[in-house]
Amino acid sequence: MTPAVSRPALSPFAPVYRALGMIIMLFGLTMLLPLIVSYLADDGAWAAYDEAFALTMLSGAFLWVRYRRCTRELSIRDGFLMVVLVWTTLPAFAAIPLMLQLGISHTDGYFEAVSGLTTTGSTVLANLDTLPVSINLWRHELVWIGGMGLIVLAIAILPLLGIGGRQMFKAETPGPMKDAKMTPRIAETAKGLWIVYVGVSLACILAYRWAGMSWFDAVCHAFSTMGLGGFSTHDASFGFFDSPAIELVSVVFMMIAGMNFGTLFLALNGRSLKPYVHDPEVRWLVGVCLVSIVVIAIYIWKDGVYADLDTALRHSAFNVVSIATTTGYASVDYALWPIFAPLWMLFLSSFATSAGSTGGGIKMMRAILLYKQVYREVMRAMHPKVVYNVHIGGQTAPQPILFAVLAFAFVYMVSIVSLTLILAFTGLDIVSAFTAVVASVNNTGPGLGVVGPSTTYAVLEDFQTWVCIFAMLLGRLEIFTLLVVLTPAFWRK
Repeated sequence: MTPAVSRPALSPFAPVYRALGMIIMLFGLTMLLPLIVSYLADDGAWAAYDEAFALTMLSGAFLWVRYRRCTRELSIRDGFLMVVLVWTTLPAFAAIPLMLQLGISHTDGYFEAVSGLTTTGSTVLANLDTLPVSINLWRHELVWIGGMGLIVLAIAILPLLGIGGRQMFKAETPGPMKDAKMTPRIAETAKGLWIVYVGVSLACILAYRWAGMSWFDAVCHAFSTMGLGGFSTHDASFGFFDSPAIELVSVVFMMIAGMNFGTLFLALNGRSLKPYVHDPEVRWLVGVCLVSIVVIAIYIWKDGVYADLDTALRHSAFNVVSIATTTGYASVDYALWPIFAPLWMLFLSSFATSAGSTGGGIKMMRAILLYKQVYREVMRAMHPKVVYNVHIGGQTAPQPILFAVLAFAFVYMVSIVSLTLILAFTGLDIVSAFTAVVASVNNTGPGLGVVGPSTTYAVLEDFQTWVCIFAMLLGRLEIFTLLVVLTPAFWRK
């Protein structure tokens, strides 16, 4: 008898690598849009996309072929690793056209790509007005893709290829209520979310065009508005347009993107606004933004920043909503306002957006639960025998969720303090260090000091830039997803 030939043992994470290969190839297909635009516009960047597309597709195909026989369902541990690998690997491929065409370093290219895919909106690039049109389109497309999450798109397709996606969805979906389902099947949920996302994006493009933008600017800014990423085709951001109509359109769609897309899905599916009425995050988001707009407008008007209250209200409304929703657009250099105003806006970015939105921060759902938990402890201190449950949305919040929210808030604060101290240790002034970390962890974009709205992150040294990259990934993956993979226990058999 001929002895059987034993096959080499594959990694226990082989199904993850198989799925990753497919996702990389799907991501490579997204480069076709700027490649076609580059050919049509003859902007000289087509060669960079040719090389990037080829390298991306070959890398994905290699992983897919190497592990194609590993067809078991992804476990919870696989889901965490899958999410982290996607969000750290795809920016490396996304950075290739930027490095080849613009001649920037790998650090700067990776920072720009991570900033786009995590919908942060920080940039190291200047002279945006003169960039090749396909490069500007690629930057904004990255924000749009990252907004809803490429993984959500992938899990609607990969099950057809024998790769389940439920664990990936639970690991990547923002917010504490990860088990909530809008449709019985996860693929149906993903498809529904993307249909809504694409539809609202098209509406945003048409609204920007109606308000006075060119078609190219309308497409690019709709991408970054729906992704709450804040990239712009102009160095002056929305100050370039100086248009109340364009700013109003932006405010409306930033608020829509800052709310739970699941709520929008249910509202459209049922042709009713009742889901918004019953969504506690919507009331808090709208209320906090309205109060903040009025307070800051009166504050900067009284301080003499603007001569009349109408102008103060206009710029307050746009910039407050922009920063609160973690978008990062600017119509003026608000860093020149009295320090309370920009600091309050950055504070809002820590919690204002809803779970299930494209925004960053700890999410309004967690903020509400934290507030109610604190209130419960105060009541228990005064009345020890009273049974007081935390309710939200007409339901009692389970104790495990409350404990998870408290743990998340603690790690969130520790992360900001630790990363701020690291940046301060490198010689960065404390205002720049603190606001750069807050803006990165919250995926907001501009901070204050040397990284304010009128400057770029190019002023940072390479090590400082990598600290901000880590902070952006930490915030986008909601801290625990990344920390789980970094723990030694995760890698033990």
